[in-house]
Formats: sequence, C-alpha cells, structure tokens
Amino acid sequence: MGSKERRVTRRSVVAGAGLLATGALAQREPANTAPIWSGEYTARKGSVSLALFRKRRSAPKAGEAALPVLFLVHGSSISSRPSFDLTVPGRGEYSVMNTFAALGFDVWTMDHENYGRSSQTAGNSDIASGVEDLKAGIELVAQETGRPTVHLCGESSGALRAGAYAMARPDRIDRLVFTAFTYKGENSPTLTERAKQLDYYRTHNRRLRDRAMIRGIFTRDKAGTTDPAIADYLADQELKFGDQVPTGTYLDMTANLPLVDPSKVLAPVLLVRGEYDGIATVDDLSAFYKLLPNGDRQFVILPGTAHSVVLSLNRKLFWHIMHAFLTMPALEKIS
Repeated sequence: MGSKERRVTRRSVVAGAGLLATGALAQREPANTAPIWSGEYTARKGSVSLALFRKRRSAPKAGEAALPVLFLVHGSSISSRPSFDLTVPGRGEYSVMNTFAALGFDVWTMDHENYGRSSQTAGNSDIASGVEDLKAGIELVAQETGRPTVHLCGESSGALRAGAYAMARPDRIDRLVFTAFTYKGENSPTLTERAKQLDYYRTHNRRLRDRAMIRGIFTRDKAGTTDPAIADYLADQELKFGDQVPTGTYLDMTANLPLVDPSKVLAPVLLVRGEYDGIATVDDLSAFYKLLPNGDRQFVILPGTAHSVVLSLNRKLFWHIMHAFLTMPALEKIS
C-alpha cells in the first residue's frame, strides 16, 4: 500500500519459548529502505475467484534462484491486505509483507472466499472452505515461483486454516507459524462470549463487521496494546468491502473445536501467543504444543501484545521471532 510500490496484474491461473537473536532485523528496519515490487494474481477454486497479492525486493526474472516463500493467512474479520500490508501515514511500518520482502522473502497473501477482492458466494467460508482456498492459492504460488513448498503463517482463524491445510498437504509446507491460535478453546473468554451467538451462526451465513467491531478486536483483551489510530485506519481500508463477513469460522471456533490435530502437523511449528490474548489460554496452547511430533518447535509468549500481534505496538517482537524461526540453520543429523 506504500507509494514506492510497483504493481503488475497477472493472468488468472487455475489452480522453545523465548526471543531468538536475528541480526539482520535487530540492526536495521528493513521496510521502506528500497522500492518493493508487487504483483496481483488470481487463482480459481472451481467457479470461485481468489485474489492473491505478492511482494518481493524486485520483479521475478526467468532463470533466477527461487526465494523462500512466505504465505500469510488472514483471520475471520479482516481480509488479507489490511491484515498484512497495512502502512499508515505517519505511524511507521505495519506491513508484514514489506518487512519480510525486504528481508529476502517472496511474500504472498490471499483473500479467502467471501472476503476482500475474492468472489462473494452464498457459502459461510468455514475452515474446510479455507483449506480448499489454500490448495488453489498455494498451487498457483508453486507454479509462479517454481518452489513447491512454502512457509505458512496464519493469524487467529487463519492459523486454524493453515494448520488444517498442513494436515491435508504436508508436502507443501516448509515451516508453520501460528499466531492467536486456539486448540480446544477451553476456558477462552473470547470464545465463551462468542458462543452466546451460536444459534445465529448456525442459521446465518453472514454477520455484522462494522467499525465498532473492528475497533473491538484491538481493545477487548487489553486496551493500549494497539494504537487506536491503527484500528480506525484499518477500518477505513476494510469497510470498503462492506460491513458483512462470513460466519463459518466463528461457527467452527465455537462449536467444532478442535479442528487441528497436533499429532498430524508434521512440519516445524512456531506457536505465538500475545500476553493478553483472550482467544486461548496458555494451558490450551501448551496442550497442543506438547503433542506436536516434530522436535523443531517453539512456543513463544510475546509481552505487551494481545490478540493481533501483527498490528500491535510491539509488532517488531513478532517480526523478530518469525524471522529467527524461518531462518533457522539446517539441523545436523545425530547418530
């Protein structure tokens, strides 16, 4: 969304707890130091059109080595680019896409069915639908980049989509990052409150997502963890797509958990929880973490953050730990 971007539209294609040292990120702020190339793409899921967006340091060139791919998966209430590519005038860098493109990643995101620039249908866009979206979107990414696997990062219900996709297509995953994830949802203040509307979610495929609701994402757990101006600017960008969003992920998170079986998530996992996040307790996430089969795993609690670590005042902590996790040295084999 910054003024330095170049854009290109492509044809449709079917488709351990703790902060680790990251020298490149600690020594400089990568965003806005150079123009970032961007491209818009379309994947097909049957008759559904899925809008994808891509950022990297420079335009892709034939014959060059593929960059590591980072694919970002949005949550229940906000589409992809306001979630991951937000740059607010006078407020500093908030774009995860800019940040990781500058760090050398080929960064992608996608609007799920019934969100943002993707097709509007009669469905409720539940987690299972989101997995099918990811199948189509990541197939396109593999075709465009020549890289068969991606690092996958999802926030909130996006983390559930990412986890369910990882179970279905483990061959497509390098590393997984889950933020604001929930496992069984036991003793979750947010889900307990949300469950009061369960009958509505079962009988309606759309719910109200107005400015007040968007602001509430950043104040319901711990006011002050996100700049209020960011919430309003985000609402300005998101409400361009209307004040209604699907109910499917809310229904799944209040009635159908668990949706991700940790024993079937084979990739390395970084599990990130904001200190004040009300969507899942430490015990809930610890239970998930303990059952992950891959020894290459970390569970990090970020201080001074709530549900959305991506848009928090302390978002640089998230950049730091994700960059460290995605650039871990290769593991030496133990005899």
